[in-house]
Amino acid sequence: MGVLVGLLLGAGVACVWWSFWAEPVRGGARVSAWHERTQDTLVQAGMSGATPGGLVLTSVGVSLVVLVLALALTRTLAIAVCFAAFGAGAAPSLVRSRARRRRARLRTLWPEVVDHLGSGIRAGLSLPEAVAQIGERGPLELREPFLAFAEDYRATGRFGDCLDGLKARLADPVADRIVEALRVTRDVGGTDLGRLLRTLSTFLREDLRTRGELEARQSWTVYAARLAVAAPWIVLALLSTRTEAASAYDSVAGFVVLAAGGACTVAAYVAMLRVARLPEDPRVLR
Repeated sequence: MGVLVGLLLGAGVACVWWSFWAEPVRGGARVSAWHERTQDTLVQAGMSGATPGGLVLTSVGVSLVVLVLALALTRTLAIAVCFAAFGAGAAPSLVRSRARRRRARLRTLWPEVVDHLGSGIRAGLSLPEAVAQIGERGPLELREPFLAFAEDYRATGRFGDCLDGLKARLADPVADRIVEALRVTRDVGGTDLGRLLRTLSTFLREDLRTRGELEARQSWTVYAARLAVAAPWIVLALLSTRTEAASAYDSVAGFVVLAAGGACTVAAYVAMLRVARLPEDPRVLR
């Protein structure tokens, strides 16, 4: 009976939380900022086939599974709810972590992409050909979206629309700058594209070197902070395997203690991320 009540409670909370977010509106209307941000994160994580709604459903499913397992192991609803709350954040955290690591890898590849574009333009290729050849000669991890651009351009011949599709597949601020530079050059002409690409390549390499030094210096602090945040809950999970220890939290006072500890943990972790996070370039040229 307790498991059924927990499942119904989790489903009700998920429905209430879901109601606060606006559905994306079709037909070119404005999409919610959360939807855009989450979709960009999924694309950056290499999960372009996933949707924000699917991520939410996955989080709810993981939360319910953790709730049932924790309740079966500890026989204490308060502890099970706490771990279910952490389980709900597991999928978004995993996606953000994967997106962050992939952005770091791509950050080392963008200067090479810019160099390929510059060499193609100097060799006399047209702009669409210079962009399409990256799908064959560029970095392996970036070939797929550029091959898709080449296929779109061969099918439609509309350079601007194909660039929009390329931006959506990459969902990267550096790619946005490159694409818009190519678009302006295509629309209004100009002879400074080669100089612009060389300047951008130099800037990207300097930014990569500086960011690498900062991340190397602060990495041990970040790992230590994560261990400090996780340690109390690991201890709680171990103690919960003993019935007499878990029963101490099977009361209103125990639930309040766990809720306060969870709030402090989340606040401390968010503060740590805010302090340690290096600034990311926003997609202003979306």
